[in-house]
Amino acid sequence: MASSGSLLWAVDIFGRVYTLSTTGQFWELCKHGQLEFKRVSAVKQCCWGIACDHQIHVYVHSSDVPIRYQEETYENQRWNPVIGFCEKLLPSDRWQWSDVSGLKHQKFESFALPSPHWEWESDWYVDENFGGDPTEKGGWTYAIDFPATYTKDKRWNSCVRRRRWIRYRRYKSRDAWAKIPSEEDPKQLPDPFSDLSVGGWEITDEPAGRLSVWAVSLQGKVWYRENVCHHNPEGSSWSLISTPGEVVQISCGQYDLLWATLWEGQAIVREGIDRNNPQGVSWTVVQPPVPENGISHVSVGVNVVWAVTKDGKVWFRRGVNSHNPCGTSWIEMVGEMMMVNVGLNDQVWGISCEDRAVYFRQGVTPSELSGKAWKAIICSRDTDRSQTGSSTSLLSAGCFFTDDIKEQSNSFLRSNGDPLSDAEMPLAIASSCLPGLADGDDRHDEASQAANSDVNPVADTASTTPEEAGPASDQRLTPVPEKPSSDQDSRPAELQWTNIDLKEAGKTPALSVSAFAETSSLSSFGTLPLGMEDRYGADEHPVWAWVSGGGCLVDSLSSLKWFMVHSGLASSGQSLCPSITPAQTAVWRKQIFQQLAERTRRELENFRHYEQAVEQSVWVKTGTLQWWRSWKPYKWIDVRVALEQFTGNDGTRDSILFIYYVQLEEKKYLHVFLNEVTILVEILNEAKHSFALYTPETTKQRWPIRLAAATEQEMHDWLALLSMSCCESRRIQGPPSHQAIWSVTCKGDLFVSEPTPDLEAAAHPMPCDQMFWQQIGGHLRLIESNSRGIVWGVGYDHTAWVYTGGYGGGFFSGLANGADNIYAQSDVKNVYIYENQRWNPVTGYSSRGLPTDRYMWSDASGLQECTKANTKPPSPQWLWVSDWSIDFSVSGGTDREGWQYAADFPASYHGQKTMKDFVRRRRWAREAVEVTKG
Repeated sequence: MASSGSLLWAVDIFGRVYTLSTTGQFWELCKHGQLEFKRVSAVKQCCWGIACDHQIHVYVHSSDVPIRYQEETYENQRWNPVIGFCEKLLPSDRWQWSDVSGLKHQKFESFALPSPHWEWESDWYVDENFGGDPTEKGGWTYAIDFPATYTKDKRWNSCVRRRRWIRYRRYKSRDAWAKIPSEEDPKQLPDPFSDLSVGGWEITDEPAGRLSVWAVSLQGKVWYRENVCHHNPEGSSWSLISTPGEVVQISCGQYDLLWATLWEGQAIVREGIDRNNPQGVSWTVVQPPVPENGISHVSVGVNVVWAVTKDGKVWFRRGVNSHNPCGTSWIEMVGEMMMVNVGLNDQVWGISCEDRAVYFRQGVTPSELSGKAWKAIICSRDTDRSQTGSSTSLLSAGCFFTDDIKEQSNSFLRSNGDPLSDAEMPLAIASSCLPGLADGDDRHDEASQAANSDVNPVADTASTTPEEAGPASDQRLTPVPEKPSSDQDSRPAELQWTNIDLKEAGKTPALSVSAFAETSSLSSFGTLPLGMEDRYGADEHPVWAWVSGGGCLVDSLSSLKWFMVHSGLASSGQSLCPSITPAQTAVWRKQIFQQLAERTRRELENFRHYEQAVEQSVWVKTGTLQWWRSWKPYKWIDVRVALEQFTGNDGTRDSILFIYYVQLEEKKYLHVFLNEVTILVEILNEAKHSFALYTPETTKQRWPIRLAAATEQEMHDWLALLSMSCCESRRIQGPPSHQAIWSVTCKGDLFVSEPTPDLEAAAHPMPCDQMFWQQIGGHLRLIESNSRGIVWGVGYDHTAWVYTGGYGGGFFSGLANGADNIYAQSDVKNVYIYENQRWNPVTGYSSRGLPTDRYMWSDASGLQECTKANTKPPSPQWLWVSDWSIDFSVSGGTDREGWQYAADFPASYHGQKTMKDFVRRRRWAREAVEVTKG
């Protein structure tokens, strides 16, 4: 299993389960003995699967924290005047061994392990703690009677006592497939399962670690697995959920979305899912996009639903969210898929109908949930690494450096057009032999053609079709048979490579050096028995049957290695090819270095006396953002941006930001000189990751340039780059001076402005809209400074901070020159919302207000609706660290329940109710924390 990164799970047509890490480049086989699976559904911490016997298994990842569950039972005793405390209880008393309520009989013998995947950690022992305090030896707690308030001290009227016994069991089946146990009662046993889906771990306010597991049986019934949580990964039992028809397939999102498909082709949507009722309440039917081709497969995420109809077409459901789980309409997407799967961040994977390969949907962002294009994942499996590596190494290294084959390859190259000189021959061969150069990357091909145009006749040989290759090459390209023939088995492994006869290459130029290096593998020659263990040829891609991305975290910052061909050239082939000796390798390296040195001397050193033609350099950074057009129609539009930075003869740098857009099919652009920018500031906008550029002119017009990025990290990258460019254009370097002016925004960001002589001169003061403000990492509520460079600040949590003299932190943390004197900083602030109620003569105070009233859950002004569910932290950098609680420290005072009363909204509020008070409100608070650097 992959040790780092999140995992994409997939099942091939032979039932084998593979995982692909976001940091890896090979499919890794999931070890599961002889089990074969039909489909899987994964989340971050585990994966559920249906085996070919239609039984469900769960695969739980190992971690440093074991899965433990505490079993407990209580021993109860009553005082007897003759013998003291004893086991003889009154007939109306609880059991001698019971649960905490006393209603359930629980002896030690009644506790059993729920399945073979658990083990006992220890034997039963007495819990000698009571409410955090140690009890007397024995662990007894005393009370007047059952049930009553227990104390750890025995008193004169203590007539009963009890103590708690504890035993822990631990889940032991980690990193292995554990079969979900069947019900003991055959009448309750579900039908064989045909589909399942795992999700629901992000339902609002639900306990952490809980999962929703849904399954479909062969008879079309829907089942829900009860009590699946962190300390009970298998769940407890299956509950039958009634449906309006026979269900074929089901999909559960990480929040409250649940869709299923019916035999007739419609989809049904589960409504009413919340933390108190994770099974939901009712079903709503959604018609297919095309009546004659019903829906065969559906997959849901957070705000998206993707579907596949019976003709293989892919559809995207518009307008889906937690308030409208059914969405509004269907949009047809390009491509034909057998199935699709939505994972974390609403990313999408699919399996193509044509080649049964796994495809990834590129360009899926919060602002563009449908993505842009499908791209095939072309990773090979981990079992192919040794095969591909050894074969290509032998072909590109060993076979070209024995004397007889070097003669053959010389004759081959000379027979095809212009010959290579003897001096240039090793360099041409080396380009396909050095590790990392013949990896199938197009960039190497382009670079080698541009740089080595005089040694490129080899590439011209690739244009001949394979049909012209002749008998010898046909024999070499035959795929490996299921059982090797006897004459192949009789040859020694080290001699089988002599089948590669390059003398035939004079007639068959289709098999060039580069073609061998990229396409060949052991199984394509049908000679080595290593490939016999696999059901595919090593150069064939697996044929996939199912894919699950529920545990795969991909965003715009993920650098995936899934889309490039990986030859195995990084591993040396010397151990497999005894014809290459260390002496030959040394001669080969020396020869290559001599050729490179000669070429460098010929191309560079002879021209060093020439004067430099261009004295200044230009550096360009381009990207795609969104720009707010502040005239009709007011909207965000996609733009291309380019930051051009010029370096003059004296080393000074100036930058211009270009914004290219299209209006009425006419290409236009804006440009901003960064030495005119006065401030770059992030905008508090919940829907966009946006920021604004101010210049003196845009400040007067109240019209800053607003740009938005697809992700928060991309926005911070642009902010850091533009801020540094602004400082370079204004010749500002390093930390602020002692005379700097410090300020803090309402969001808590820190900014510094360097004074100029004009600012100090009374006759010519600088207008405030021309002052340049430079952001400093950190977060504060108040800040004070003096002329000695001493700067203190106070955070929202009333913590005092002192400035260290460093520069960086925040989104500047990735800059090389911004790492000195930078330390972690945290800040905590309260977010407030108000619960409003109006007096009703029948029901009293209630949440039903007049039509003209404010929202019943609102901010302080009452103009904006703010509920517990939809109120987010102040910005994406903040995280909740507490639950909502009533705030009693409100100006004007509150009653015992936190309410403040008034005659009407808005008015003067007070803490006690009077006869004239017809409305009331109370404030709820929740703490958020921001962790940054500064």
